[in-house]
Amino acid sequence: MTYKEYLRVLKEHTPYDFSEYSDNSINRRIQKVMQDHKMTFDELTARTLSDNRFVEEVVEAITVNTTDFFRDPELWRFLFEKHLSIYRKNGVINIWHAGCSTGQEVFSLLILFNELGMLPKTRVFATDISQKALDKAKEGIYKHQIERGCIDNFSKVFNDPKKGEQILDKYFDVDSMNDIITVKPLLKKNIKFIRHDLVKNGLPFYNKMDIVFCRNVLIYFNAKLQTRIIQRFFDVLFSNGTLVLGAHESLNGFFKTKFEKTGPVFKKSNGFHFRC
Repeated sequence: MTYKEYLRVLKEHTPYDFSEYSDNSINRRIQKVMQDHKMTFDELTARTLSDNRFVEEVVEAITVNTTDFFRDPELWRFLFEKHLSIYRKNGVINIWHAGCSTGQEVFSLLILFNELGMLPKTRVFATDISQKALDKAKEGIYKHQIERGCIDNFSKVFNDPKKGEQILDKYFDVDSMNDIITVKPLLKKNIKFIRHDLVKNGLPFYNKMDIVFCRNVLIYFNAKLQTRIIQRFFDVLFSNGTLVLGAHESLNGFFKTKFEKTGPVFKKSNGFHFRC
Protein backbone atom coordinates (compact mmCIF):
# COMPACT_ATOMS: atom_id res chain seq x y z
CA MET A 1 0.00 0.00 0.00
CA THR A 2 1.12 3.57 -0.72
CA TYR A 3 0.18 6.80 1.02
CA LYS A 4 -2.17 7.65 -1.88
CA GLU A 5 -4.04 4.39 -1.33
CA TYR A 6 -4.25 5.25 2.36
CA LEU A 7 -5.72 8.65 1.47
CA ARG A 8 -8.40 6.87 -0.55
CA VAL A 9 -9.28 4.83 2.53
CA LEU A 10 -9.60 8.05 4.56
CA LYS A 11 -11.78 9.62 1.88
CA GLU A 12 -14.09 6.63 1.56
CA HIS A 13 -14.45 5.72 5.24
CA THR A 14 -14.06 8.99 7.17
CA PRO A 15 -15.25 12.60 6.74
CA TYR A 16 -11.76 13.66 5.58
CA ASP A 17 -10.39 14.11 2.07
CA PHE A 18 -6.67 14.88 1.75
CA SER A 19 -6.33 13.60 -1.82
CA GLU A 20 -5.53 17.07 -3.19
CA TYR A 21 -2.94 18.00 -0.59
CA SER A 22 0.64 18.51 -1.77
CA ASP A 23 2.29 15.12 -2.29
CA ASN A 24 5.49 15.88 -0.40
CA SER A 25 3.90 17.35 2.73
CA ILE A 26 1.12 14.77 3.07
CA ASN A 27 3.47 11.81 2.54
CA ARG A 28 5.96 13.18 5.07
CA ARG A 29 3.28 13.62 7.72
CA ILE A 30 1.75 10.20 7.20
CA GLN A 31 5.22 8.64 7.42
CA LYS A 32 5.71 10.42 10.74
CA VAL A 33 2.44 9.00 12.10
CA MET A 34 3.59 5.53 11.12
CA GLN A 35 7.02 6.04 12.70
CA ASP A 36 5.55 7.41 15.92
CA HIS A 37 3.23 4.41 16.25
CA LYS A 38 5.67 1.87 14.74
CA MET A 39 3.08 0.88 12.11
CA THR A 40 3.07 -0.41 8.56
CA PHE A 41 0.59 0.99 6.04
CA ASP A 42 -1.61 -2.08 6.53
CA GLU A 43 -1.62 -1.59 10.31
CA LEU A 44 -2.32 2.13 9.87
CA THR A 45 -5.28 1.33 7.62
CA ALA A 46 -6.70 -1.29 9.96
CA ARG A 47 -6.50 1.09 12.92
CA THR A 48 -8.09 3.87 10.86
CA LEU A 49 -11.05 1.65 9.96
CA SER A 50 -11.65 0.54 13.55
CA ASP A 51 -10.79 3.51 15.76
CA ASN A 52 -12.47 6.89 15.25
CA ARG A 53 -10.36 8.48 17.97
CA PHE A 54 -7.21 7.41 16.14
CA VAL A 55 -8.56 8.95 12.92
CA GLU A 56 -8.76 12.29 14.70
CA GLU A 57 -5.17 11.85 15.85
CA VAL A 58 -4.07 11.25 12.26
CA VAL A 59 -5.96 14.33 11.10
CA GLU A 60 -4.25 16.41 13.79
CA ALA A 61 -0.87 15.19 12.56
CA ILE A 62 -1.66 15.90 8.92
CA THR A 63 -3.04 19.40 9.49
CA VAL A 64 -0.69 20.66 12.21
CA ASN A 65 0.23 24.31 11.57
CA THR A 66 2.83 26.31 13.46
CA THR A 67 1.75 29.83 14.36
CA ASP A 68 2.75 32.69 16.65
CA PHE A 69 1.52 36.09 17.73
CA PHE A 70 2.34 38.61 14.99
CA ARG A 71 4.27 36.08 12.95
CA ASP A 72 6.09 38.02 10.20
CA PRO A 73 5.92 41.39 11.99
CA GLU A 74 6.36 43.40 8.76
CA LEU A 75 2.94 42.21 7.56
CA TRP A 76 1.23 43.22 10.78
CA ARG A 77 2.96 46.59 10.84
CA PHE A 78 1.70 47.24 7.29
CA LEU A 79 -1.84 46.32 8.32
CA PHE A 80 -1.67 48.57 11.37
CA GLU A 81 -0.05 51.60 9.76
CA LYS A 82 -1.38 51.55 6.21
CA HIS A 83 -4.31 49.25 5.63
CA LEU A 84 -6.87 48.49 8.33
CA SER A 85 -7.98 52.11 8.58
CA ILE A 86 -9.75 51.74 5.21
CA TYR A 87 -12.49 49.92 7.14
CA ARG A 88 -12.99 52.72 9.67
CA LYS A 89 -16.27 53.86 8.09
CA ASN A 90 -17.78 50.36 8.07
CA GLY A 91 -20.60 49.72 10.50
CA VAL A 92 -19.40 46.10 10.80
CA ILE A 93 -16.10 44.56 9.72
CA ASN A 94 -16.56 40.88 8.82
CA ILE A 95 -13.39 38.78 9.10
CA TRP A 96 -12.83 35.13 8.23
CA HIS A 97 -9.72 33.39 9.58
CA ALA A 98 -9.66 30.22 7.46
CA GLY A 99 -7.36 27.65 9.05
CA CYS A 100 -7.03 29.66 12.26
CA SER A 101 -5.05 26.92 14.04
CA THR A 102 -4.66 27.71 17.76
CA GLY A 103 -5.78 31.32 17.41
CA GLN A 104 -2.69 33.49 17.80
CA GLU A 105 -3.28 35.31 14.51
CA VAL A 106 -6.96 35.84 15.34
CA PHE A 107 -6.02 37.65 18.54
CA SER A 108 -3.13 39.47 16.83
CA LEU A 109 -5.52 41.07 14.37
CA LEU A 110 -7.98 42.03 17.08
CA ILE A 111 -5.19 43.73 19.04
CA LEU A 112 -4.53 45.90 15.99
CA PHE A 113 -8.19 46.76 15.63
CA ASN A 114 -8.43 47.70 19.28
CA GLU A 115 -5.34 49.89 19.06
CA LEU A 116 -7.04 51.64 16.12
CA GLY A 117 -10.26 52.09 18.13
CA MET A 118 -12.21 49.76 15.80
CA LEU A 119 -12.56 46.56 17.84
CA PRO A 120 -16.32 46.91 18.56
CA LYS A 121 -17.01 46.83 14.80
CA THR A 122 -15.30 43.48 14.24
CA ARG A 123 -17.15 40.23 13.72
CA VAL A 124 -14.80 37.27 13.40
CA PHE A 125 -15.40 33.75 12.08
CA ALA A 126 -12.40 31.58 12.96
CA THR A 127 -12.44 28.13 11.35
CA ASP A 128 -10.20 25.09 11.38
CA ILE A 129 -10.44 21.39 10.61
CA SER A 130 -8.83 20.54 13.95
CA GLN A 131 -11.11 20.49 16.99
CA LYS A 132 -8.07 20.32 19.23
CA ALA A 133 -6.69 23.54 17.71
CA LEU A 134 -10.07 25.26 18.03
CA ASP A 135 -10.37 24.27 21.68
CA LYS A 136 -6.94 25.78 22.29
CA ALA A 137 -7.95 28.96 20.50
CA LYS A 138 -11.18 29.28 22.49
CA GLU A 139 -9.25 28.79 25.70
CA GLY A 140 -6.74 31.48 24.76
CA ILE A 141 -4.02 30.16 27.08
CA TYR A 142 -0.54 29.88 25.58
CA LYS A 143 2.73 28.52 26.94
CA HIS A 144 6.27 29.65 26.10
CA GLN A 145 5.20 32.64 24.00
CA ILE A 146 7.51 35.02 25.88
CA GLU A 147 10.42 32.63 25.39
CA ARG A 148 9.57 32.46 21.67
CA GLY A 149 9.80 36.21 21.27
CA CYS A 150 6.24 37.54 21.37
CA ILE A 151 7.33 40.74 23.17
CA ASP A 152 9.91 41.42 20.48
CA ASN A 153 7.25 40.86 17.81
CA PHE A 154 4.90 43.29 19.56
CA SER A 155 7.64 45.96 19.59
CA LYS A 156 8.43 45.43 15.90
CA VAL A 157 4.79 45.71 14.84
CA PHE A 158 4.31 49.01 16.66
CA ASN A 159 7.82 50.26 15.84
CA ASP A 160 8.47 51.05 19.50
CA PRO A 161 10.94 49.16 21.74
CA LYS A 162 8.82 49.97 24.81
CA LYS A 163 5.54 48.84 23.30
CA GLY A 164 6.11 45.10 23.67
CA GLU A 165 5.68 44.96 27.44
CA GLN A 166 2.75 47.40 27.26
CA ILE A 167 0.88 45.25 24.74
CA LEU A 168 1.58 42.11 26.76
CA ASP A 169 0.17 43.64 29.95
CA LYS A 170 -2.79 45.25 28.20
CA TYR A 171 -4.13 42.18 26.43
CA PHE A 172 -2.89 39.22 28.47
CA ASP A 173 -2.82 37.95 32.01
CA VAL A 174 0.79 36.94 32.46
CA ASP A 175 2.34 34.14 34.53
CA SER A 176 5.99 35.01 33.97
CA MET A 177 7.35 32.24 36.18
CA ASN A 178 5.75 29.54 34.04
CA ASP A 179 5.78 31.54 30.78
CA ILE A 180 2.01 31.30 30.35
CA ILE A 181 -0.08 34.11 28.89
CA THR A 182 -3.88 34.17 28.84
CA VAL A 183 -5.90 36.33 26.46
CA LYS A 184 -8.09 38.82 28.32
CA PRO A 185 -11.89 38.76 27.72
CA LEU A 186 -11.71 42.05 25.80
CA LEU A 187 -10.46 40.22 22.71
CA LYS A 188 -12.87 37.27 22.89
CA LYS A 189 -16.20 39.05 22.61
CA ASN A 190 -16.94 38.91 18.89
CA ILE A 191 -15.40 35.62 17.75
CA LYS A 192 -17.17 32.48 16.56
CA PHE A 193 -14.88 29.45 16.47
CA ILE A 194 -16.27 26.87 14.02
CA ARG A 195 -14.96 23.48 13.02
CA HIS A 196 -14.77 23.52 9.24
CA ASP A 197 -13.03 21.54 6.50
CA LEU A 198 -11.92 24.09 3.92
CA VAL A 199 -11.62 21.35 1.29
CA LYS A 200 -14.94 19.53 1.68
CA ASN A 201 -17.42 21.72 3.56
CA GLY A 202 -19.55 24.57 2.30
CA LEU A 203 -19.21 27.94 3.99
CA PRO A 204 -20.28 27.84 7.65
CA PHE A 205 -21.76 31.35 7.49
CA TYR A 206 -23.87 33.47 5.13
CA ASN A 207 -21.94 36.71 5.46
CA LYS A 208 -19.83 38.43 2.85
CA MET A 209 -16.36 39.20 4.19
CA ASP A 210 -14.25 42.35 4.34
CA ILE A 211 -11.08 40.44 5.24
CA VAL A 212 -10.06 36.82 4.71
CA PHE A 213 -6.96 35.51 6.49
CA CYS A 214 -5.57 32.20 5.28
CA ARG A 215 -1.88 32.13 6.08
CA ASN A 216 0.39 29.14 5.52
CA VAL A 217 -2.45 26.81 4.55
CA LEU A 218 -2.40 26.87 0.74
CA ILE A 219 1.21 25.67 0.66
CA TYR A 220 -0.07 22.23 1.72
CA PHE A 221 -2.48 22.00 -1.26
CA ASN A 222 -1.77 21.08 -4.86
CA ALA A 223 -2.26 23.70 -7.59
CA LYS A 224 -5.77 22.57 -8.53
CA LEU A 225 -7.01 22.73 -4.96
CA GLN A 226 -5.32 26.09 -4.37
CA THR A 227 -7.26 27.51 -7.32
CA ARG A 228 -10.53 26.18 -5.96
CA ILE A 229 -9.93 27.65 -2.52
CA ILE A 230 -8.85 31.05 -3.87
CA GLN A 231 -12.04 31.11 -5.95
CA ARG A 232 -14.01 30.55 -2.75
CA PHE A 233 -12.22 33.45 -1.07
CA PHE A 234 -12.85 35.67 -4.09
CA ASP A 235 -16.57 34.84 -4.06
CA VAL A 236 -17.00 35.51 -0.34
CA LEU A 237 -15.16 38.84 -0.29
CA PHE A 238 -16.79 42.22 -0.80
CA SER A 239 -15.42 44.27 -3.66
CA ASN A 240 -12.15 45.80 -2.40
CA GLY A 241 -12.05 43.19 0.36
CA THR A 242 -8.66 42.05 1.62
CA LEU A 243 -7.06 38.62 1.26
CA VAL A 244 -4.07 37.90 3.50
CA LEU A 245 -1.89 34.91 2.65
CA GLY A 246 1.34 33.53 4.09
CA ALA A 247 4.75 35.01 3.36
CA HIS A 248 5.53 32.24 0.86
CA GLU A 249 2.10 32.11 -0.77
CA SER A 250 0.95 34.13 -3.76
CA LEU A 251 -1.67 34.31 -6.51
CA ASN A 252 -1.09 32.99 -10.00
CA GLY A 253 -2.71 33.10 -13.40
CA PHE A 254 -6.33 34.17 -13.55
CA PHE A 255 -6.41 35.51 -10.01
CA LYS A 256 -3.67 38.05 -10.70
CA THR A 257 -6.35 39.92 -12.66
CA LYS A 258 -8.93 39.59 -9.90
CA PHE A 259 -6.81 40.86 -7.02
CA GLU A 260 -4.56 43.90 -6.74
CA LYS A 261 -1.34 43.46 -4.74
CA THR A 262 -1.17 46.13 -2.03
CA GLY A 263 2.01 45.78 -0.03
CA PRO A 264 1.98 42.22 1.33
CA VAL A 265 -1.82 41.76 0.94
CA PHE A 266 -4.29 41.36 -1.94
CA LYS A 267 -7.39 43.48 -2.56
CA LYS A 268 -10.30 42.13 -4.57
CA SER A 269 -10.48 44.37 -7.61
CA ASN A 270 -13.37 43.14 -9.78
CA GLY A 271 -17.11 42.90 -9.21
CA PHE A 272 -19.34 44.94 -6.94
CA HIS A 273 -21.46 44.07 -3.94
CA PHE A 274 -23.72 46.35 -1.93
CA ARG A 275 -22.92 46.29 1.75
CA CYS A 276 -25.76 45.68 4.17
